[in-house]
Amino acid sequence: MDTFQSTVEKVGMAVDAIGVLVIVVGILVASVRTLFFAAPPHLDRYTSYRQNLGRAILLGLELLVAGDIIRTVAVAPTLQNLSVLALIVVIRTFLSFSLELEVTGRWPWQQRSGIKARE
Repeated sequence: MDTFQSTVEKVGMAVDAIGVLVIVVGILVASVRTLFFAAPPHLDRYTSYRQNLGRAILLGLELLVAGDIIRTVAVAPTLQNLSVLALIVVIRTFLSFSLELEVTGRWPWQQRSGIKARE
């Protein structure tokens, strides 16, 4: 059982590391794109840069939440750890929703313009 817990802990830490890496690489890619390439015709450079940064942060946050869930549920599912996890997930979900609104201009549950609802 000890081997399972240490393996799951390592997997959770690896997912966290990937999340951080995604954010860092996203910052670098967004910065290079902004400095050396033109923004899309409908956006200015600042807006394009913010959207690219927001996308990287959103993806990184999702991976960080996944890492937290893996480690908390599989390694030490105590009431205190689950409460801390719940708080972390609520905060990161709020951040994700806020970033989604900044990046796309709509809430995640809102329909994209030009796409019909399923009937």
